[in-house]
Amino acid sequence: MNTKNPRSLTSRIWTLILLSLGISLVPIALALDTAALDKEVSATLEHFYTMNDQNKNLVSSAAGVLVFPSITKAGVGVGGLHGDGALLENGKTMGYYSTSAASVGLTLGVSRYSQVIVFKTPEALNKFAASKNWSAGADASVAVVKSGASGGYDTQTLNKPVLAFVFGEKGLMGDVSLKGAKISKIDTSK
Repeated sequence: MNTKNPRSLTSRIWTLILLSLGISLVPIALALDTAALDKEVSATLEHFYTMNDQNKNLVSSAAGVLVFPSITKAGVGVGGLHGDGALLENGKTMGYYSTSAASVGLTLGVSRYSQVIVFKTPEALNKFAASKNWSAGADASVAVVKSGASGGYDTQTLNKPVLAFVFGEKGLMGDVSLKGAKISKIDTSK
């Protein structure tokens, strides 16, 4: 008589769940819809401006701003995040970027959020542009504004050459840390 081990069935189910999750987080190599992304970036910036009176001034006086309208973070033990965005200089799109990360550990849930990274100085922008896989969480010159885009800014925060804002969190995930997330330029010439 063939009896199945309940632990084996449970293991198989979890394996299928993890594989499905992993496949859904892998960026699919399709052509980036830059026109749609440009509209999302513009809408995200407009929302960012309404959250704090200082936000529009920060962006207009910056050397550049990197906007990710929607970053999705998900995981069940094994997790990851991904989002596409655009780098703007003087209101014009200078390039398209993706952010992604993977993690193993106590991860459970799915969330989405927006991210705006303000490069206040040309040096900070040039350092970012020259890197292949830049990480806001690993760069000591980055101030992560923890209270979101609507909070007040102290002098110490404003003195940093790069300001990173995370806002619009939706879903159930305990952490929107920037640590481990790499930002890479997307080649749109293909």
